[in-house]
Amino acid sequence: MSAASVAAPAAAPATVTLTLIQAVTEALRGELRRDNRVMVFGEDVGARGGVFLATAGLQAEFGERRVFDTPLSEGAIVGAAVGMAVRGLRPVAEIQFADYIGPGFDQLTSQAAKLRYRSGGQFTCPMVVRTPSGGGVKGGHHHSQSPEAYYCHTPGLKVVMPSTPYDAMGLLRAAIRGEDPVMFFEPKRLYRAAKGEVPTADYVVELGRAAVRQEGNDISLIGYGGVMPDVQKAAEALAAEGVSAEVIDLRSLVPWDREAVLASVAKTGRAVLVSEAPRIGNFMGEVASVIGEEVFDSLLAPVIQVAGFDTPYPYVQDRVYLPGAGRILNAAVRALNY
Repeated sequence: MSAASVAAPAAAPATVTLTLIQAVTEALRGELRRDNRVMVFGEDVGARGGVFLATAGLQAEFGERRVFDTPLSEGAIVGAAVGMAVRGLRPVAEIQFADYIGPGFDQLTSQAAKLRYRSGGQFTCPMVVRTPSGGGVKGGHHHSQSPEAYYCHTPGLKVVMPSTPYDAMGLLRAAIRGEDPVMFFEPKRLYRAAKGEVPTADYVVELGRAAVRQEGNDISLIGYGGVMPDVQKAAEALAAEGVSAEVIDLRSLVPWDREAVLASVAKTGRAVLVSEAPRIGNFMGEVASVIGEEVFDSLLAPVIQVAGFDTPYPYVQDRVYLPGAGRILNAAVRALNY
């Protein structure tokens, strides 16, 4: 065989290392460049670039008509986004902290979520509400809550929470390009702690598809958002004891990947569900219910939840409140020894 006939190896796709918050920024930058209907706005997102600097530099590049500050009124921010979406724009509204969304709740649940239904499909509401969520940064009662379950309960809203830069960029692009309102929760404790390779080429991550972070046969550890590094640590501790854990990152809560979860639990027979939201009304309760309904005969132990406590988020006891690797590991041992 001549040298000329030997195929050259395919070039590896180009990537860049980003933190989660850098991935959010670059996703916004790319969508602003790609589609002149995209608008980014919220409290201090303009010249300052947001309280966490997620929008840093965007106003300078795209101008004050497309990246701008708003009054301190979440109701007005969300209401403006609904109006923009109806008129054909692609608004991306930032709420400074997830804890602050309350004044915009009616606009989200009564207007944005229902617009497609009440208009018989004549109108859609392609808007994204981005917001930092969860604890781990000692923000206290009003800067650390995980309220995603409120919005999972509202038909018409999609709910997303990434845990990696790759997913943050791909899911945010998909959310902006979609035709429905999306609540995009960003785990603030991973903003700069989560780093990873992100393709330089355009891509999206489909909403409603979980990621299997690690395959295993003995137990399924299922979580989303800020808890995922601790879920992985628990899986590593189990591996050191000869236990094979499958790790699933839901990424998307509405819609959520029932098929991936059920296939995993049917295989392992055990499930530990992890989130940092309070236990009562936790979205993982829905996941547990579906597991019980669909694969009950495969279960070797009860489904166990590891969650935040049913108290206001504490100022100084983050490590007690948050479901760290130790609490996850203890739950896994309970399931394994059942």
